[in-house]
Formats: sequence, structure tokens, C-alpha cells
Amino acid sequence: MSDDGPARAGGILPAQAIAALTERGAIRPATPYAPDQIQPASLDLRLGTRAYRVRTSFLPGSARPVSACVEAFALHEIDLSRGAVLETGCVYIAELQEELALPPDLCASANPKSSTGRIDVFTRVITDRASAFDQIEPGYAGRLYAEISPRTFPVRVRTGSRLSQIRFRQGDPRLREPELAALHARDPLIDGAPSSLQGGVPVSVDLSGFDGLIGYRGKRHTGLIDVDRPRGHRTRDFWEPIPADGSRTLILDPGQFYILASKEAVRVPADYAAEMVPFDPLVGEFRVHYAGFFDPGFGLSEAGGAGARAVLEVRSRDVPFLLEDGQIVGRLVYERMLEPPATLYGAGAGSNYQAQGLKLSKHFADAPESSA
Repeated sequence: MSDDGPARAGGILPAQAIAALTERGAIRPATPYAPDQIQPASLDLRLGTRAYRVRTSFLPGSARPVSACVEAFALHEIDLSRGAVLETGCVYIAELQEELALPPDLCASANPKSSTGRIDVFTRVITDRASAFDQIEPGYAGRLYAEISPRTFPVRVRTGSRLSQIRFRQGDPRLREPELAALHARDPLIDGAPSSLQGGVPVSVDLSGFDGLIGYRGKRHTGLIDVDRPRGHRTRDFWEPIPADGSRTLILDPGQFYILASKEAVRVPADYAAEMVPFDPLVGEFRVHYAGFFDPGFGLSEAGGAGARAVLEVRSRDVPFLLEDGQIVGRLVYERMLEPPATLYGAGAGSNYQAQGLKLSKHFADAPESSA
């Protein structure tokens, strides 16, 4: 028995185990991986050659493959090999290059990549005969598809673009409240003492200001964001800075998209991974954080972090809603790694958000990174 609770079999697979899965044929990429495609605790998923504009979002259910639903609901087919523009307010289904043939003791879950969530592109992974988005059942064998719906900005994508990531898991590695408390006492996960660890480590919003700003609001009717052009877009063309006015509050307008940051500096130890989950929806009419994976090493000083804020992608629902400084907006669920990854987040290439404060996605070159 460890000092943070009873050990349970299993864990999140690290990069080296994902590479081994590929060698064994449990992951079947259509083309060789890009050099940075395998992350410390996840695998980026690449768009294939075809996508479809569809009339409606759907889940295939236990009796149908995705292809049958596409045939029923497709409006037109899109050739991604030549690049394509995905418009706001539309729903698309894209084939992914990675197929799976999972063993019966391995399941997976998917999430938008951080850069995808920060430009308000809503994306979910679907499998054949699925009854839930972003969840891949143990032993699943078949294709993967991405549902893509840009919400604020139209985007240009192409074959090989990476909007989603997938995590593989054995058993039930999630830490329960006593285990979280022991881990936090030994290796602090956030600054200060959490108010409660029920459901995960609480994360609150910082509206006191980062170098004079509390966040950014997405503009409407903008130009295109090319998802494969890092630092290729001007901030002022897409974002309205929100100055700190001393009130430490922000009224969220319905339908608007905001980039804010957490008050807490977050840390993920080398032998753990974390995921942001929404706070109880009964406490507010808003959604926080579309992209929720935090890799091992996030915020660790030895990986170049020394604490990093969680950037919050916030959207109000049907009515204006008042956010106040320090209000809890999400919780971090921590899970054990099967083993530590060979390279921590921030210690190698492709770690765009280590040591971040209030930070837009990697697509914007001229936004000053603000820190508390």
C-alpha cells in the first residue's frame, strides 16, 4: 500500500507505451507519425483525406457504423488533401488517419487539443456503434472520426491537421479524494489549500488582472485561422482585450467566447496526468474548458514550468452571467500513469503552453503573454 491510498492496477499509457502499441498494430496510422505527434501521455489525431458537411450532429448507437450516418446526413463531401475552409455554425465529420485495434484490457478517451479549444473549435471523436462521444470502449477495432464545429472563427484545415488527441488507459487509475489529499500534501498540485477535493482539485478564475488584462473576447465576422500556421495571425484581427477595471468581475454575454486564466498555478507530477472537468452546471450558466488534458510535467520547475496557469475557454449559454474573481469554474481530475513518460511536458519540442499565464493559442504571434 502506498502513502496516498491503495494501489489499483492500471494507469494512463505514456509516450513509450503508445509507440509500442503502434508497433504491435493496436494503433494503425495511415502514414508515419509526425515527429511530435506522440505527446507525453497522449497521441495527436490527424485528419484524413475526406470530410463531410452534415446536416446534424449524431451518435451512431449500437447498431450502426459512422459511415451509415454520414450517408444519411451528408450534404456534400470535402477533399481535405487540397485544404478546406470549415465555416462557423456548421457541423462536419472528418475521417481520421489513425485506426484502432485495442486489446480487451485497454480503453481510450479523446479531447480537443489545447490549441483547438483556444480558438473555439468544438470537436469530438466518434467511433462506429458508439453511444458516447470521445469514449472508446475496451477492445474497439475500427476507424476513428472527428466531429468538427467551429463556433467563433472559420478555420482552414487539411489532411494531417491535428485538432484532437487521444489518451489510452488500463484499469481505473483515477485518484479518489483521500489519495488526492495525500498527493497534494506531498507534492502540491496547486498553490494553497484546496477548499474541497471532492470531484477533483478545484480551479478558480482570476479576474484581478494579468498585466492590466483579465482576458480576451473573440471577435465576430473575422478572417480565417489556419490551424497549421503557428504565430501566423494578428491578435487584434481576432480578439478584443478585456482590461482589468478594478471590479474583479466579468459579465459573460450569451454566445460570446472568452479566454481567461486560473487563479491557481497548476502542477502535474511526472507519474500522473490530469484532466479538467466542468464544475457543477447548477452553479452557473456557462461552460469552461473544451480542451482538458494536462500532461505529466505540466507546471513543474524541472520541466521548465515552475507552476502554470490553466487557461480557461469560457462560453456563456442562454443568459448573461456574472463571473467573480476566485469563483470555482472547474476541477482537475488526476490519474496515475502506468509509468512516467520518457520526456515530460515542457522538456522537449511541442510544449507550447509550459509556464503560461494568460495566453492565447499558438496561432497568434503578437499577443503579449501575461503573468501574475
